[in-house]
Parts: sequence; C-alpha cells; structure tokens
Amino acid sequence: MAEMALRKNNIIQTIKLYGQQLFAFIRSRVPTKEDAEDILQDVWYQLSNQPSLENIDSMSGWLYRVARNKITDQYRRKKEDSLDYFVSDDEDGLNMIDFFLADDENKDTKELQQMFWETLMSALDELPANQREVFILNEFEEKTLQQIADLQHEKLKTIISRKRYAVLYLRKRLEDLYNEFINY
Repeated sequence: MAEMALRKNNIIQTIKLYGQQLFAFIRSRVPTKEDAEDILQDVWYQLSNQPSLENIDSMSGWLYRVARNKITDQYRRKKEDSLDYFVSDDEDGLNMIDFFLADDENKDTKELQQMFWETLMSALDELPANQREVFILNEFEEKTLQQIADLQHEKLKTIISRKRYAVLYLRKRLEDLYNEFINY
C-alpha cells in the first residue's frame, strides 16, 4: 500500500513539475486548446500505466517523446477521419472543393459538379442515420465533434467513431468520381 501511495505521489509531483510546460509544448503544435488538453490527458494516462516510473531515465525526455507521438497519432487519425485529402490542393494546384463550388459556365464542369453532389447526397442517404447526422453537423454545419457529443448526449469517442465510419464509407463511394476529377 505504501508503494502505491509513493507511486501516486510521484505522478502528482511529475504533473505539477511538467504540466504547464508540456501543455504549452502540445498547444503550440495542435489547432485547438481542446486537442491539447486531450493529448496531455493521454500523456498522463500513459504515465500512470507505466509499470515502473523508476525505470524512466529522463522524465522530461520521456514525457515530450510521448507527447510528440500522441500529436503525430492525432494528425494521422484526423487525416484518416476527414475528407480533406479529397478536397484539398493536389500537386497540380487543383482543389476539388473549389472546383465543385465554382460558378463555372463550362458544360463539362457543370456536369461533373452535378455528378459530385448527386453522388455525395446519395452516399449520405446510404449511411446509418447516426453517422450521417454526425458527418453533416461536422462537415456542413462546422460543429466540432465535442459540440456534437454534447448535443447528442454521447461520448466523444462514440461521435469520433461515427464520423470515421461515415468518412471511410464516403471515401469509398466517391473514389471513382475522385479519379475522374484527377483525369479531368
């Protein structure tokens, strides 16, 4: 029991000693305060799950390495969970979202734009209602996933999961159209 109390005290002291600096480090590398808080929480959770804190040679080095890894994981996860790759600039300077929203009189452009919106709406209709709602709230109404979780009285991880499934499905459904756009 004394060993557990000592361990808890060591973790508390580490949080007090490194908490603000580590948060500032993380915050400077992620877009929102909430993201930084989530990552910091993950770092503390990983620390609390270490079998032996005494085996960590450099606590600051370990904490910053874990934080960097968590930041990298978050960027990978966000990339996987969004359609940004589908609508952002490619190496030729093409931007699909600009293309699909452009007011262009070109007949071919109009047809491709109409095909995109029809395919997207059809694919959205095929999604389960909870996934569709999360996707629409996040992508079209620009609500954060946390706002959606609060609105729906759900856990954030549930909302993240729903968004991820929606995006993966939509990517698959829009893949042919994307390839057609690239060859346009």
